[in-house]
Formats: sequence, C-alpha cells, structure tokens
Amino acid sequence: MTNASKLLRFDRLFRFAGGPGAALLLCAWLPTAAAQTTTTWITNVSGYTPTRSGFMAFGAMGIGADGRVTHIGRVAPAMDADSKIRVVNGGGLTLIPGLIDAHAHLLSEARLLREVNLVGATSVDEARGRIADFLEDPEHREGWVLGRGWNQVLWPGKAFPTAADLDDVERQRPVFLRRIDGHAGWANSRALEIGGITKDTPDPVGGRILRDENGAASGVLIDTAMDLVGRHIPPEALLPSDRDLRETVARLNREGLTGVHQAGISIAQARRLDRLYADAGLPMRLYLMLDADADLAEFGAPWRSRHDDRLAARAVKLYADGALGSRGAAMLEPYLDEPTSRGLLFQTDAQLNAAALRAHNAGFQVGIHAIGDAGNRQALNAIEAILDGADNRLRHRIEHVQVLSLDDLGRLASMGVIASMQPVHAVSDKNMAEDRIGPQRIKGAYAWRSLLDRGTVIAAGSDFPVELSNPFHGLHAAITRRDADGNPPAGWYRNEAMTRPEALTAYTLSAAYAAHQEDVVGSLEPGKWADFILLDRNIMTVPEQHIRDTRVLQTWVSGTRVFAAPEAPGKAAP
Repeated sequence: MTNASKLLRFDRLFRFAGGPGAALLLCAWLPTAAAQTTTTWITNVSGYTPTRSGFMAFGAMGIGADGRVTHIGRVAPAMDADSKIRVVNGGGLTLIPGLIDAHAHLLSEARLLREVNLVGATSVDEARGRIADFLEDPEHREGWVLGRGWNQVLWPGKAFPTAADLDDVERQRPVFLRRIDGHAGWANSRALEIGGITKDTPDPVGGRILRDENGAASGVLIDTAMDLVGRHIPPEALLPSDRDLRETVARLNREGLTGVHQAGISIAQARRLDRLYADAGLPMRLYLMLDADADLAEFGAPWRSRHDDRLAARAVKLYADGALGSRGAAMLEPYLDEPTSRGLLFQTDAQLNAAALRAHNAGFQVGIHAIGDAGNRQALNAIEAILDGADNRLRHRIEHVQVLSLDDLGRLASMGVIASMQPVHAVSDKNMAEDRIGPQRIKGAYAWRSLLDRGTVIAAGSDFPVELSNPFHGLHAAITRRDADGNPPAGWYRNEAMTRPEALTAYTLSAAYAAHQEDVVGSLEPGKWADFILLDRNIMTVPEQHIRDTRVLQTWVSGTRVFAAPEAPGKAAP
C-alpha cells in the first residue's frame, strides 16, 4: 500500500463516526497488558478517543507504572479489596486524549509575558495607550520596545498605522511591533533609521515597504521587509526565559494542551530546549520545525524522539507567501479590494523547490507556509517535484492551506500531503476574507469538509499567539463555523464544517500523525502514553455553542496529573 493510500485509509477510518445517523463504537476491551502492571485506574468517566479501529466511547482506563495506557473499556475489572492499585473516580466527567496544537509559536507566546501585548486593541489610540503603560514599568525602560498583536482590521477606518503614531509615544528608543499574524511590522522612526530605510530603499523580494503619498516609508513593513529592522534586534531580546516558558506551558496545560508543534525555531533555540528537557523537562510534548535558514548539516540527523517522546525536531519550516490580512498572501488573481495587488511570493518556484529538496534529502519533513491560492499551488508543486512520484514517507505538509484553487483541492490527498490548518482562522477572518477574494474564490477557502471528503488528513492548531491558544475555541470553530458570539447563526459557509469526531481527531490523532507520533500519542490505546484531560462538560453531546466555553478540570501527561482545578473530583482511593 502506498503512503498516500495509507493516508486515505487513515482519514476514512475516523470520518465514518461523524456521518449522518452514525453512532460511536462503545468498546468492550482493547488488547490489554497484564493486569498486575496497572497502577492506576481512572473510572466512572464518559471517555472518547479516536483509534485505529474507529472512534470509541469508554468508561474506564488503566495506566501502568510507566505512564502508558494498559486497558480501556466500559468498566474497570473487579479488584481485590487489598489491591495496591490506585483508583481515581472521574466523577462522571468527560475524558478525552490530551489535545495537540499542530501549528503554534510557543517561544513567541512566552515572550509576550515580557513584551507589549496589543491583541484585541480596538483602535490605534488604544494600542498607543498600552505601549505607554508598558513603558511606565521600570523593567521596560531600556533597549528595544517589542510587541505583537495589533490588527488594523479591528480599528475604525481599518487603515494601517504609521511611524508618527508611535513617535508620539516613544521617539528615542526603537519600537517594533508585529501584527497579529506576524506578517507585518509597525516601526517608529528610530527603528526605521536603524534599519537604514529611506525613501530610496527598494522593496525586498517577498516584501513591501508601505509608503506615504511622498514615497517615504510610512512605518509598516510587510513580510520580508520586516527583516530590514528585525536583523538589528539583539538575539537575547527574542529569547523567553526558562521561567516564562514554564509559566506559558503551565497555562497551556490548564487549557488542555499536552502537545505543541513549534512552527519555526533556530538551531540554538532547539538545543536550549533540549538542555531544558534534560535538566528538568516540561509537561508538554514539543515537535520542532527548524527555521528555513537552519544549517541542517550543522544540526545533524533529525531528532526523532528525546526525553520519553517529549521532544522531537524532524521538520523544516519554509515559506511560500504572506498573510491574507496584510494582503501578503499570494493570489492567482488580483485582490478584489486592491486590484493592483496579487500579494507576494517569498521566492521563485526554483528557490522553493531547492529548499524543499535540501530538507527532504536530509531526512526532514517539510512544512510550507502557504495561505493564498498561488502560494498553495507553489507549495504543492514543490512537494510534487521532490516526491517525483514516490510515496510521501516523510509526510510533508502545508501550513495553513487557507485559500485553495478549486482545481487544487484533490492534490493534497493524491500526494499524501497533510493539511495543517487552524479552524479558528475561519471565524476570525470571515469579516474580511470575502472582501479580499470574492464569492467565487471563497469556495476553496477554509475548505475542511472538501478536503476531508477527498481523503486529506487535517491536523488542527491555533497558530498562537496569532490566535488565542485555547483549543476549545478551535474545536468550536471547526464544528460550528461560528464566532464567540454565535455569529453567523447558521455558520459561515457551514457546508465546510467538521463533525465532532472529526474535529477531535484533528486535534489528537491526526496531529500526532502529522508529527510521526501516532504510535505513542494522539489516542488512548494500550501502549501509548497516558496523555489525557477531564472536562467540565461532554463536548460530544452539549449544544454546539457551549463547546467553546469548555473548562479543563484535570490534565495528565504520561500518567501523571500536571494540573487539577480546585473543584475537580478524582481523589485517589488507596
């Protein structure tokens, strides 16, 4: 069986449970290990997990002394009164596998604890106020002023900000603030000066310097143009502390995440994480994608598994284009709301093909950022070129896959290319996406149902800090195509929604598959790590709109509880 065929079979295995009138399989027993190896039983739960045999419901789970699942079934077996086995009563709560974010930026999220956070600012004045408040803190009175999260689409008039807007707040120190999607930077005049950006500075390949009516740089740099300033930022300013990393991971655990795919990381940062795991570790499984410019010969062989499957680095992150919000996504036809622009490809076809081939030949999976239909076509062509008819054994993937030409919808499944998609992007972008690309091209945008029906494996994530990290926001978006306020009531292009089993699979077993980790995590089956969470509601049965507000009451990693809400049940009986 070819790898593409396996991918098709893999996807069909988990779609059957969500179709009209379909029922969950209530498992009796999966294959078990010897009973005496079990040290913990989680009982009295409404459990759900994808498995290789289908989407299953269960009531009890056994965990061995090594932190792996040993049993899963309706109820726990009878035990002797003097048994040493620990029993944890789940109090009737819903239990699901730990959720995996298949595309995120953990280091950027951790850095936000020490940077200006502009997420949710509703005007340029509110953004300026947050910057001023940040500068009042004695800890923030030296060096570069960095931050992230502004989004001019939320502001009155939706106009891009300017350097002058920042100069009124801080003129002496350089200020550089990334847009919410990370594909545009807002600089003050001092930062533009440090970057050597003048009226005569040409736009770099794959980037654009926004300019005023006189041709001078206005203060916003799109995509690769950000490097003109970014290369001058001291490397130490871009590294979160170990303390910030631990604090961030603890919060992600509280939200139900037990795994994250880090989309882009330097070799130095990867090695630092390796040391951190060797010293004390983190209760999080990290799958690292090395930066596009990483020297793979210097890095050496891919890290398939380190520290009990908690750290791996076997992918490379490449870029085809920019983002839709800043009109940097590369489109086959001009933007509807800016007819002079088709967005930006970061490099030529030959350059992307060569970069993908280098990573492939070194044994690394390729993850190509592609958002526009031209960007996605370039990415698909690059993967097709490096496969040259062979199986996609390295499971190359495309990150975002936001807008596809209808002619390209079937190509991912035919080549076994994984669609690494972020469901919450659809409900975040619904107010501007159709303005950008029109009613015809929108049919190939955020097209989860169309991809699933063709046999594509979708690995779901959030892209945090571009979006909030809470995975239940993504599950809700995948299932309802509605935002936090329940709009639009009928769902935005609801025909592209996922079923509940499909959405949960995308955040668990499919995400694990996208990282070559489906044999160790992603589902609750004997022999796999016992990574799971207990919830305050049954996400398989509650009204759809309530899924978004789900609270995690307990999080377990490798059979060890790493978070418990104060009101959570589950005291162990001796």
